[in-house]
Amino acid sequence: MLLLVGLGNPGERHARNRHNIGFMAVDRVAETHGFSTWRSRFQGLVAEGRVAGDKVLALKPLTYMNESGRSVGEAMRFYKLDPTDVLVCYDEIDLAPGKVRVKTGGGAAGHNGIRSIAAHIGADFRRVRLGVGHPGEKGKVHGHVLSDFAKADRDLLERELDAVTDAFPLLVEGRDSDFMSQVAAVINPPRKGPSKPPDTPDSPGDTTEDGPAKTALGAALGRALGSLRRP
Repeated sequence: MLLLVGLGNPGERHARNRHNIGFMAVDRVAETHGFSTWRSRFQGLVAEGRVAGDKVLALKPLTYMNESGRSVGEAMRFYKLDPTDVLVCYDEIDLAPGKVRVKTGGGAAGHNGIRSIAAHIGADFRRVRLGVGHPGEKGKVHGHVLSDFAKADRDLLERELDAVTDAFPLLVEGRDSDFMSQVAAVINPPRKGPSKPPDTPDSPGDTTEDGPAKTALGAALGRALGSLRRP
């Protein structure tokens, strides 16, 4: 069983904040993959489904970001899961919008939700880091993550959420590298250069560049020789 956790803050005023991209991703996964309706449990909201043949429990802690670990720890202990069975989706300011990375373990890098989870279950859980960009100055980070996505980023956000959702079965199977490759290919597809038209021969049986000139010269010589033979 996989415990899929999306991080965010409860309430309508936070619903479209950058800090809530974890909630957005888990909502999209649950909707697309046909999970059950959300219900209250483990100090949050949960929905259940099956993906790639495995049971997945989606969890959105309603404890506010800084206390997310209370909810995650309660769910993990109830199902007797290991930290490696936990997958957390959250906002990452050190990645540009549209960038997605997966890693296991490590520090919190200043993210209070990740710090809280690590304090309750240890650091050895998997993380899906969803880029929201950095405002450029440390003092502006708080306002940046608690603000809604800019209009210019919303189309990219939708592509990112769709790409993560479509590739989610790879995460369930433990194929993290394949997941990242597929998501990147969808969000930033490789550019195709202009196609080169095929070479066309100037005349049948003659594919050289001076084919027409040779044909004309041959015809002229034939006419000249013919006139010399006339009595």
